[in-house]
Amino acid sequence: MSLNVRVMAPNRIVWNSQAQQVILSTNSGQIGILPNHASLLTALDIGVAKIKANNEWSTMALMGGFAMIEEDQVTILVNEAEKGSEIDLQEAQESLEKAKVNLETAEGRKNKIEANLAFKRAKARFEAVNSTGF
Repeated sequence: MSLNVRVMAPNRIVWNSQAQQVILSTNSGQIGILPNHASLLTALDIGVAKIKANNEWSTMALMGGFAMIEEDQVTILVNEAEKGSEIDLQEAQESLEKAKVNLETAEGRKNKIEANLAFKRAKARFEAVNSTGF
């Protein structure tokens, strides 16, 4: 058995294929999805999605959204998504380092919130491109 996984961003369909397993970052932690999973609607946090298809893992940086699981159909609607294979490692690492500095030096509530979101996005992109095996 397999899952039909579809990841959609506002501007494109990022993934539309069969998979054996999916791991998502939700607002309350990570969740693993296998065939015959119970129906579920959950909010997604900024983080890395891991999809196992054809016995190989792929990663994706997801920038928040929702996932609906129903009858082996996994529909993921996100604000933005980027496949790990499409991300430049050096650029992602530089962005993460810059975001970390900005977070540490941010002053004021609004600036701290914005810096934290930028840091989470940069961290997700770095983790998506830097993941090796599971």
